Amino acid sequence: MTDTVLPAELVDAARRVVEANRALGRRFALAESCTGGLVAAAITEIPGSSEVLLGGLVTYSNESKHELLKVSNDVLDTFGAVSIATAWSMAQGALEATHADIAVAITGIAGPGGGSDKKPVGTVVFARAERDADPSDVIADRKDFGDLGRGGVRLQAALVALELLMPREFDGE
Repeated sequence: MTDTVLPAELVDAARRVVEANRALGRRFALAESCTGGLVAAAITEIPGSSEVLLGGLVTYSNESKHELLKVSNDVLDTFGAVSIATAWSMAQGALEATHADIAVAITGIAGPGGGSDKKPVGTVVFARAERDADPSDVIADRKDFGDLGRGGVRLQAALVALELLMPREFDGE
């Protein structure tokens, strides 16, 4: 596909996600923070993506995570925006806000600032929630991409999120 401003690698991954989910009749939703809608943008580059993508919420601030995705202020205050608890709550919130079969959430620190010793720039946390799954079965992972630059961190995060949308078990790697 040449009619896109997005990297070919990202659009190719999105195409695989759309095709695989369409084949199963599975629909999904997104909750994005540090990627700022990049995953949704990649998905919507693919013709027919409306058959599988129900919607996406870009919840960049803690306030929007709380208001739109129902992430509790206790979770945000205790664990921070970039945490397994917050990502999991975001994924659950996206699932509840839509009629999706699956939801993926992304939250992280793209840089150049905002990092700390415990959560350096390049730290991104992902979660996947599935409708009718056991809510105690948390599917989430933290990746430390390192300081790849803001665009590099966001691209790598979007690629991981797309992998989580592929119809197979999350391997936690």
